[in-house]
Amino acid sequence: MATYQSFRPAVLRDTLDVASDVRLFSIEPEHGLSSYQVGSHIDIQVMVNERPEYRSFSLVDGGQTEGGVYRIAVKDRPDGHGGSRYLWSLEPGARVMISEPKDRFPLSHRGHEYLLVAGGIGITPIYGMARALVARGVDVSVLYAARTQEQLAFAAELQELLGDRLKLFVTGEGQRMEAAAEIARLGDDAELYICGPLSLREDFLREWLAAGRSQSKFRFETFASSGKYPDQPFDVRIANRDMAIRVEKDQSLLQALQVNGVNEVLYDCEHGECGLCTVDVLDYSGKLDHRDVFYSDRQKEANNRICTCVSRVYDGELVIDTSRHLVDTGRADA
Repeated sequence: MATYQSFRPAVLRDTLDVASDVRLFSIEPEHGLSSYQVGSHIDIQVMVNERPEYRSFSLVDGGQTEGGVYRIAVKDRPDGHGGSRYLWSLEPGARVMISEPKDRFPLSHRGHEYLLVAGGIGITPIYGMARALVARGVDVSVLYAARTQEQLAFAAELQELLGDRLKLFVTGEGQRMEAAAEIARLGDDAELYICGPLSLREDFLREWLAAGRSQSKFRFETFASSGKYPDQPFDVRIANRDMAIRVEKDQSLLQALQVNGVNEVLYDCEHGECGLCTVDVLDYSGKLDHRDVFYSDRQKEANNRICTCVSRVYDGELVIDTSRHLVDTGRADA
């Protein structure tokens, strides 16, 4: 069961392609906008294989409710799980169901210097943060990488906003961010916000900590789909129930448990952040792909717990116990 999850009707007012594979959607709730903070997102119901699911998307306007609409940017993923393809199939005037804005990537507003780092579609919350910080007149710079020049969404807007405080990287041309060098340029009290692939976040976090900086000033948002291994189906045995289930390529372990009537696993964020949905791992083969940000690296290396909403098994099977999580819903050890 979720601690909360509700949707309300809205209308897709218009769309605009802002990169070769990124489309901007303007969505008007039927009952008016709710205020939201920089870094917030909304959930949208989508239809995948004729069943309702939902996907989360960052709001790009930095807390500014412009024109009576929420704006989200959606990357076209032909080989994804189907949510983006569904949204890209919609025409203006289509009715959709959306959640209230949720603040999962808050901007502190306490700092005097900020480094914002984006990889690919990770630019969506970073763009809004840059706008909000410039409006406040604080020192902010942005590093933004995409595979091709044409995939750099909002690049022109950011260039106008930031000038030489924006650095663009086209990875398909061999351009790479130098995390250590970029961090070394920052003042001692600077804050870093990052949204992008797992490898990008790990690179910057490693260099941030190596420089002796406070982890509390390193903020990030993760992609639930970002793992070290590609998605593939895997089998799971639930020892405390003496039953076996199959997790399909386009399912999370949590979703597969629910489909098979295993409903005692609590959940909330479904992004691997809150830790509510963790269960015991009794045995496994292959590779555990920990995609959460709840557990520390040390805890992940132990491979004895897993966040069912995002984490998976690659080239193997899993044996779990779904009962212990009922008394283990606190924050993971550092």
